[in-house]
Amino acid sequence: MAKNNPFTFLQQTRQEVAKVSWPTRRETAVTTVMVFIMVAIASIFFLLTDQLMAEGVKLLLGLGF
Repeated sequence: MAKNNPFTFLQQTRQEVAKVSWPTRRETAVTTVMVFIMVAIASIFFLLTDQLMAEGVKLLLGLGF
């Protein structure tokens, strides 16, 4: 395994970073908003599922009124 000095390492790192296709500010904003929307949808889904299961357990155990 060849050993590189720190200068060579930094040079190679810069070359690799230059190859990266960075998202635009707009793409980042749209993706962030979509993540928040999906989190809200998932939260509502799991809240409703949990409530439904809780009611089912109460009904099964005779704890419901």
